[in-house]
Amino acid sequence: MTGEPKRTVLIVGASIAGPALAYWLHRSGFAVTVVEKAGAPRAGGYPIDVRGTAIEVVRRMGILPRLRAAHVDMRLCTFLDAGGSEVTSLAPHAVAGSVEGQDLEVRRGDLTASLHGLVRDDVEFLFGNSVATLDQTRQGVDVTFRDGRQRTFDLVVGADGMHSQTRRSLFGPEEQFHRYLGYGIAIFTMPNTLGLSHEFLVWNTPGRAAGLYAVGDSPELHAFLHFHQPEPPTRALRDPVVQRELIASVYAGAGWEVPGIIAVMRDAEDLFFDTAGQIRMPHWSSGRVALVGDAAYAPSFLTGQGSSLALVGAYMLAHALATHDDHTAAFAACERALRPFVAANQALVDNGGATLFPVTAQALEQRNAALRALAALPAAPVRPAHSVLVLPEMP
Repeated sequence: MTGEPKRTVLIVGASIAGPALAYWLHRSGFAVTVVEKAGAPRAGGYPIDVRGTAIEVVRRMGILPRLRAAHVDMRLCTFLDAGGSEVTSLAPHAVAGSVEGQDLEVRRGDLTASLHGLVRDDVEFLFGNSVATLDQTRQGVDVTFRDGRQRTFDLVVGADGMHSQTRRSLFGPEEQFHRYLGYGIAIFTMPNTLGLSHEFLVWNTPGRAAGLYAVGDSPELHAFLHFHQPEPPTRALRDPVVQRELIASVYAGAGWEVPGIIAVMRDAEDLFFDTAGQIRMPHWSSGRVALVGDAAYAPSFLTGQGSSLALVGAYMLAHALATHDDHTAAFAACERALRPFVAANQALVDNGGATLFPVTAQALEQRNAALRALAALPAAPVRPAHSVLVLPEMP
């Protein structure tokens, strides 16, 4: 049998957008390679949301039943005051703006494992490796990997997250695209000494929040520390020692269980630290290289839409490439179709998406009053926080 040679695509990153894009491109006849600096698909991880249009994406991929089986099934969200007394308790979907019975919350590792399982036999994976250089020519993209190997691809797509090295090499420093939202966040696991089950406890004082998230009846909790920082903590982003010192200083004198949480944080081996921010770019591609997911349009965790945007963005980019022989036309078509959806979801932080974490005493009291009112109306329908995009059919 003879025919057109397959177009080759290198995808950088094997978290969510990367393998989702690989699945759809392989289905459309592309030869796909995925490079990932980690040695294997990353297991575990904190719970993430799959909402709205992304539900339709995973349904079309055939993994919706598996993700429904992995649904975290959080049943209660309790807000506490400075001394640890209850402010109010309510259903998690009412807080998150998700649609009960439709939207999903799963461990990040469950989603990545489901995506990898779809493509591991059809797509080439290069784990424990990364891209050293990209050189574009009229014929393709010459790639040199960190291990010294050199290959040429028709296209390259950066799906390597908010701090994308692909974006940096193509467009320049992250700072010109990063919109800092004024918060730092730390996440780690700790023993479930409080015996929590299917619930989320959130302690607040102005500018500081500490949360304990119990996934099912697990002996471990996900601890969240979320705090206001007027200026980006640049040194802390680069130095784990500075991270721990900064967090400890921010939470000095805090009540409730916070001193114990901070004590665990000091020695936590899985501490994740970052800032709340967005990536806003005028264009998501240059020549034969494009970006997808957080690398192109991270909405920040405050929106709860990062994973969903990654899934939808991967689908829309694959659709554009499958329906346009010319990559320039494909990238432009994807941007036209997807940008309004991205903008609407990024705007959630401007339309109240960050109100769960007030920085003043007055704003905190207003939030508490709003939560109490919401709890008093358990039968009231919740308006979804996310917007909807009608997906085109894949050719």
